[in-house]
Amino acid sequence: MNRGSRFTLGLTILVIALIVSLIGWGAGLYIDWLWFGALKYRQVFITTMVSDIGLRVLAGLALFGLLFLNLMLTRNSVLQAVKAIKSFRPFHPEDDNVITINQTDWRESITSGRLTAAFMVISLIMGFFYSSTVAGDWPTVLKFFNQTPFNIQDPIFNRDVGFYIFSLPFYLFLYRLLVSAILINAFFVALVYLVTDTARGGLAKIFRFASARNHLSALAALYFIVRAWGYRLNQYNLLNSSGGAVHGAGYTDIHATLLSYKILIVLSLLTAAVILANLFLKRARLTAYAIGGLILGSVLLTGVYPALIQKFVVVPNEFTREKPYITNNIKFSQMAYNLNEVERKSFPAGRTLTAGDIQENQNTIENIRLWDWRPLQQTYAQLQEMRLYYEFKNIDIDRYQIDGRYRQVMLAMREMNQEQLPDQAKTWINQRLKYTHGYGVAMSPVNEVSGEGMPHFFLKDIPPTASTDIKVTRPEIYYGESNDGYVIVNTKTEEFDYPEGDENAYTRYEGTGGVKIGNFFNRIMIALAMGDYKMLLTSDITAESQVLFNRNIKERVSKIAPFLSYDSDPYPVINTKGEIIWMWDAYTLSNMYPYAEPFDNRGNNYIRNAVKITINAYNGDVNFYIADSKDPVIQTYSKIFKGMFKPMDQMSADLREHIRYPEDMFLIQSRMYASYHMADPQVFYNREDKWTIPTEKVGDEEQVMEAYYTITVLLGEQEPEFVLIMPFNPQNKKNMVAWMAARSDEENYGKLIVYEFPKQELVYGPMQVEARIDQDTTISQQLALWNQSGSSVIRGNLLVIPVKDSLIYVEPIYLQARQSKMPELRRVVVAAGDRVVMEPTLDLALQRIYGENVSLPPSTGQAPQEETGQPEVPASLQELAGEAGRLYDEAQNKLKSGDWAGYGQSLDQLKAVLEKMQAQSQ
Repeated sequence: MNRGSRFTLGLTILVIALIVSLIGWGAGLYIDWLWFGALKYRQVFITTMVSDIGLRVLAGLALFGLLFLNLMLTRNSVLQAVKAIKSFRPFHPEDDNVITINQTDWRESITSGRLTAAFMVISLIMGFFYSSTVAGDWPTVLKFFNQTPFNIQDPIFNRDVGFYIFSLPFYLFLYRLLVSAILINAFFVALVYLVTDTARGGLAKIFRFASARNHLSALAALYFIVRAWGYRLNQYNLLNSSGGAVHGAGYTDIHATLLSYKILIVLSLLTAAVILANLFLKRARLTAYAIGGLILGSVLLTGVYPALIQKFVVVPNEFTREKPYITNNIKFSQMAYNLNEVERKSFPAGRTLTAGDIQENQNTIENIRLWDWRPLQQTYAQLQEMRLYYEFKNIDIDRYQIDGRYRQVMLAMREMNQEQLPDQAKTWINQRLKYTHGYGVAMSPVNEVSGEGMPHFFLKDIPPTASTDIKVTRPEIYYGESNDGYVIVNTKTEEFDYPEGDENAYTRYEGTGGVKIGNFFNRIMIALAMGDYKMLLTSDITAESQVLFNRNIKERVSKIAPFLSYDSDPYPVINTKGEIIWMWDAYTLSNMYPYAEPFDNRGNNYIRNAVKITINAYNGDVNFYIADSKDPVIQTYSKIFKGMFKPMDQMSADLREHIRYPEDMFLIQSRMYASYHMADPQVFYNREDKWTIPTEKVGDEEQVMEAYYTITVLLGEQEPEFVLIMPFNPQNKKNMVAWMAARSDEENYGKLIVYEFPKQELVYGPMQVEARIDQDTTISQQLALWNQSGSSVIRGNLLVIPVKDSLIYVEPIYLQARQSKMPELRRVVVAAGDRVVMEPTLDLALQRIYGENVSLPPSTGQAPQEETGQPEVPASLQELAGEAGRLYDEAQNKLKSGDWAGYGQSLDQLKAVLEKMQAQSQ
């Protein structure tokens, strides 16, 4: 194959690949159009796509126009250079036997028209690549044109905070585009002149022709004019400087760097003027001096001068110099995280609760969480996954009115995990048409324990059975936290619904959460978008079939609203209709809030829990509700995407009862409040009263304490409420100095309260209580004994529970056999005042501390004996041994049939029989 053929083949392959890519892109775009339409968010899709593509096209066309214009200005120079090159003809000695071929002069192929075409192609290619640099920047542009004022003025330039959040990012975006465009143009223009001037006059004549010199000078002047604008923008960026005593503009920034930027603005404009004037003066050194002076001035003014001011003016008397700027940092950081609205209250210390106090606060006591989500997830998996293809992704915490009582519960969705199917069952039919959804919910109260250390279920099994008034009428889970990809429903193949004894129950999807096949064209487009040719070959798909994709709720929601940030933990809610609704918190963020301290390594220093999102687990419907109507950022997004965000009062009342304060935001606020509760600049500067997040012992490791939900009656309140709690330690100490509560119930949602202890009183911190548990000889010996007897001890979260105006500390202890993955709750440690006790149940531990006259409802300890499923066993050892054998065989049979719940119950019964055998043999 000759060189020409290879070139043609390569070009053909390239064109085919380009066509295939365009077809695939078009198919994906078309399917997104259908998908957004099915979700009733097509206007959001149109706004997003038009803005993104429009911005790319605009940027690409702008560079194309500028580059083509500049290259066309070099055309005469190129043509003159071609004419000036002397022709080169190879010398051959005269020989009658040599045939001479007349060669065409290559200069004749360079014409004005061809040169114009070449410049156009180069400009188009560069414009295309340049357009990709603005991908994802459309929110910056749209927010600028739809911005909402904060009505808060910065203390330096007296501009609204909205200028820094919406306008300044847009101006910086434009500045970067202009600078890069000028540099690209200068590069290509210089390259053309470098080639042509070298050809016309040799190396000594480079850029000495007037056309080249004038053209490049004009571009250089334009660059320095834009650079002057950049220095002006840098002035505003000082309010997010990180070089001073605190984040934000400090003394050096205001008295040295700000002045330097003002001088550099003038110098940049003077440099541009000198360059333009030199077009007439024709003194090359003058331009060099101007540019060199600007560079030197930039180094001295932005580097040396501020460093000298910092070292000789600020450092010797730092607090006095920085005090007003520290005050700014405190004020604006508090506003950026809503810490200025935290309510501060005193909390008495050292008071001992009485039995009467326990009796009066049963709502708090009966909702103390004894189950840690880590061991409970393993226990759920053993008892309630039922089949190998089901999986509990997460254990979530919520509260419900159950049989007339306000109860805190833990629950998990039984989702489908197709990866757990046997290899021979991983067929296309099974994965796409048959095993389409998970099924059901497991729910248990946070504090009830069976006689064998297992959770007592409010909802369990398949189909779901309830022991309370909570019912699930739509248990199918098509949309959740799993990643099983797309499925096709309403086909000729029956969908597996749930296992039913030795057989299976089947169903047909009744929702509208997918893209309808409709016609063969849609089928082809969907097959192209999914990259699955089997969709075109199967005869099971009909026009009524629907393709459900983007089924992972995190992917689903972020595809609709990629401009929001999201909490790490969506959680399920069972509404009054018996439907499963996922609820998810979304945030608006910014890294441009003036003077506010950043909370992450990306520089974000503003956050609001602005949106609550609901996703129907069956139908996939997504709704966005504005949770913080005062947030100017979400107000701006509401202007951009009209009708997308609904007011909170449009959310159904039964769902609003399950709104909870998000953990991620609370953790950020807690960390920031640990420093920014200090409002006095002197105290803040010296870090005299800095707090820290405490640590606790989980398992055998010390780790940072997690915030935790509980139901309690806050000091000064009358009714129990669902709150999120975080204790605080003083810096470098282990005692507790305060605790913060975020309220979640609807009438008080979003309010933060900090209860501070008297500074002269010692209140035990979590690690001090952990140390007291370790130092208690009875407890430590028992834990050590269990660890040596073929089991491992798991220490759960230590919870600090406020009861009235005092605290009690509760830590559950789990026991897990080394061969098992089913932890059992065996003990509860309670610390109150100077006493630490460990008992099988919470009520027994409280009775040891406060007296036997403490009477608590059954839910605070073990579930009633009849609910544990333990049998009445014979009395003799021989009969006990026979019963043990029978239970063992029964357990094995249930294991083989996949009845995990029955298997666990048989093991519980077997264990009870063995304990009676051991007791009789002693």
